[in-house]
Amino acid sequence: MLLIHNSYRQPGGEDQVVNAEADLLRSHGHKVLLYQATNANIHNRLAVLGQVVWNRTSFRELRTLIQQARPDVVHVHNTFPVISPAALYAAAEGCVPVVHTLHNYRLLCPAATFYRDGQVCEECADSRNFLPAVFHACYRHSRLTTAAAAVTLTAHRLARSWQRHVAAYIALTEFARQKFVENGFDPCKMHVKPNFIRLDPGIGSGNGGHALFVGRLTEEKGIATLLRAWKQVGDRFQLEIIGEGPLSSDVKAAQLTMPNLRWHGWLPRDQVLARMQRANMLIIPSEWYEGFPVTLLEAFATGLPALVSRIGSLAGLVEEEKTGLQFEAGNAAELTLKVRFLFENPDLLCQMRRACREEYEKKYTAEANYAILSGIYSTALNSQRELSGPFTQRQGFPIKSERTGKTGVVVPAL
Repeated sequence: MLLIHNSYRQPGGEDQVVNAEADLLRSHGHKVLLYQATNANIHNRLAVLGQVVWNRTSFRELRTLIQQARPDVVHVHNTFPVISPAALYAAAEGCVPVVHTLHNYRLLCPAATFYRDGQVCEECADSRNFLPAVFHACYRHSRLTTAAAAVTLTAHRLARSWQRHVAAYIALTEFARQKFVENGFDPCKMHVKPNFIRLDPGIGSGNGGHALFVGRLTEEKGIATLLRAWKQVGDRFQLEIIGEGPLSSDVKAAQLTMPNLRWHGWLPRDQVLARMQRANMLIIPSEWYEGFPVTLLEAFATGLPALVSRIGSLAGLVEEEKTGLQFEAGNAAELTLKVRFLFENPDLLCQMRRACREEYEKKYTAEANYAILSGIYSTALNSQRELSGPFTQRQGFPIKSERTGKTGVVVPAL
């Protein structure tokens, strides 16, 4: 298997999932190679703009690697911005089927989030063009970098790169699958496979007497709503926040005025899991379309009920009064009521803990995930003959890049 991934400047759940899948495949006897580039090496954004649409170096490196390694399947996780969709054409030239995991909404939204100005935004998807994103500078608050993303998406949409050169797509949830199908993706190619965690942390005691938030401290994660709610909850209910981000200063300031709030910053994963095992509930107050938060999987594995926003995929992942509760996104008053209700009903919390653990054992173990993944690979291999023919100069994408030097390295999967 050849895995392709453009990792992020600040590692997150997506990078964690890529490494977990590589480990999972190797544990079942597959030979795995990882072709990887990283945003951390981008020092000159202007130099990168020319390679976002078509990276000549990535294409040559991947073409050579595919010729030498002869993988059965190429599994693409992320090609933006360094690797570029040229990776799809390298696989097509080698007649290798491509499986593409849709970790976010990048192919429909230049910012990949469907979120703008404090609310869900699907304007680009609805209008079938990306000019609104450029106007609003949705990607990195820059019209220039947003335009580069928009040109990439438009050019490859016109070239039908994703339709012609991807055998199977993986959406993380049924909600995400429906979003892509609504926007023109072939439903026969769309498969649902959730994220998973490689190592089972085990169920905890739940006797810590506190609620927990774990994640990036950003606007779309609903931090402001959480802080407003906690002012109303009452001093006897404790909240621990783990994470950093643009709103760290807001959390730090709130900690000074609320004795029932403790902010830890980033913590090692083993410490996060230990706090999950002791916590009474995990709060995910997101106000955007989450993919499939790894923190939610870890909560289920540790038997931790989740209190989540009723929005996007989250509404379908947490069952009301079984594995947690839901509240209206952005509604601090409803969140306050749900927090009090859970703290004041320990018998229900205990019942939910067992249900969360059962949910993990039924759906989200490594073995369950491997069964789904291997089935998708088989489907891609069986449909290989239906894909477009090998890449030729005449069929090639007419975009040139002045990029020099390596963009990725091949290393054994971790």
